[in-house]
Amino acid sequence: MSAEPAAPLYARQTLTSNKSRAAIFSGAKAVIAEVGNYQSNIADIALRAQVSKATIYNQFADKAEMMECLVEAEVIRLIDIALNASSRQEALYLLSKEISQDIALRKLVESDPLDIAKLVTITPHPTWVLVHQGIAKVFGADSATLGVILRWLIGQIPSPITQEESLQQSKRLSATLFS
Repeated sequence: MSAEPAAPLYARQTLTSNKSRAAIFSGAKAVIAEVGNYQSNIADIALRAQVSKATIYNQFADKAEMMECLVEAEVIRLIDIALNASSRQEALYLLSKEISQDIALRKLVESDPLDIAKLVTITPHPTWVLVHQGIAKVFGADSATLGVILRWLIGQIPSPITQEESLQQSKRLSATLFS
């Protein structure tokens, strides 16, 4: 017998569920990067995530809900990256680099332009509220400054920039907005 007590059943189930969700999101991004959203399907995502289709449907009602949750998870991931940056300029650079170099976004721009148009249109949707709150938390700036940052980042979804451009523009933007 093990000397350590077993983790409570609920904690183990939550951990397993979180791992499954992360695998599903990773699989979905990989499939989307290859074929886009509309050409992707649950079977291919399950195969890539190494989970069953039933596991996906236990987590999400349908593909649309899975995709909405994926976008939300990506927003949270980007906010976490920016919060862990050593400076505002580094946060701008890291966000820019992540957005501009994301191959799933590149494929969506090419294959699903109407979805990208919806994605880059600021609305009162809860995901946009999360984006705005995250940017405010990272940069702690006034509304006008947050608007400039948000629009600069949004512009990189349909028109990505290189890592060097991300670095140069983040330096200039930081110097302009935060000096």
